[in-house]
Amino acid sequence: MMKPLIFAGLTLLSSWGLKLAPAAAATEIMLKYQGLSRNIPISDLVSLTTTGETSATLAALLSQAGLPPEDLRSQLTYPLTANPIMLDRVLNSWPGEWILDQVGTALHPVDAVASRQALRASLVLAATADGQLNLIEILQTYPTDVVVLEGDTIMSTYSQLEAFLQSVPTLWLLK
Repeated sequence: MMKPLIFAGLTLLSSWGLKLAPAAAATEIMLKYQGLSRNIPISDLVSLTTTGETSATLAALLSQAGLPPEDLRSQLTYPLTANPIMLDRVLNSWPGEWILDQVGTALHPVDAVASRQALRASLVLAATADGQLNLIEILQTYPTDVVVLEGDTIMSTYSQLEAFLQSVPTLWLLK
């Protein structure tokens, strides 16, 4: 009896959160890469992932970094499987807080206040729609106006997140 109530409550909260996410989600990323910092509208990254087209600003930045647009596109859309209910539970445990701190070094709010909570919300929201998440969804659901993306470390950190998510069923059994 309790499981259906929990699921119904989480479903209601998820749908409520998804309706609020666009209004409260990040609109820009502050990309820090090789000592440079530049703000880019998230819509430029969304356009790259959906159409393959780059804005002039993004094209210039990619050219400076020596990164082909298709490489960035594949990094932004690389999917990770995550059951949102299990993800929420695990991210509220000490192993989950550890991975939030790790990922939070590469993806965080400008002022670093409530970084762990913002990242947890973003990860769970990103996974809610289809049981998968990717970097562009995480950026789109991040609950601050601007999110900092540390370009030098994000992919290695994203790999850590992938390994963590693959271990979630094992961690859950240990609880």
